[in-house]
Amino acid sequence: MLPGLLIPLGILLLLLIWVIGIYNGLIRLRNHMQEAWAQIETELKRRYNLIPNLVETVKGYASHEKQTLQNVTEARTRAMGSTGSPKQQAADEDMLVGALKSLFAVVEAYPDLKANQNFIQLQQELTNTEDRIQASRRLYNANVREFNTRCQVFPSNIIAGMFGFKEGEFFEVEDAAAREVPKVSFS
Repeated sequence: MLPGLLIPLGILLLLLIWVIGIYNGLIRLRNHMQEAWAQIETELKRRYNLIPNLVETVKGYASHEKQTLQNVTEARTRAMGSTGSPKQQAADEDMLVGALKSLFAVVEAYPDLKANQNFIQLQQELTNTEDRIQASRRLYNANVREFNTRCQVFPSNIIAGMFGFKEGEFFEVEDAAAREVPKVSFS
């Protein structure tokens, strides 16, 4: 009777090890996704800290551009306060990026400002930060893709469902300019 009991116990043990392996894999992927999101938040905070310095520098040169400066400040405040999903954060970031584009359009009208060393340094820091945000966003989205795939494919989808794993949300910034077809002219 003992050998007849060992086979079902062995199968049960293998099944338990298999479930534990899939569960731990899902936990690892979720942790990678959360770590990547924390990196995005770090870079966004860096951007939020640079913007007031940039606005103050521009204020000295472009005092009559008050509405543009106010829009940048409001968009920064909204983006900083965003605590929603990656989709909500992306919408708030879109607003901030649009406000910053308006600010840089204003800067074009002030040659002295464009030559100001402090402004140039702040602009370069902001550009570097934007590059790091994009890299962090790509890493986060890759981790979300991997986690979501694992949550959707058989048989790990069964384990994910049993333990309540929810798919991650991509961080997608809508940039209309990036979606436009470039205009080419040879005239």
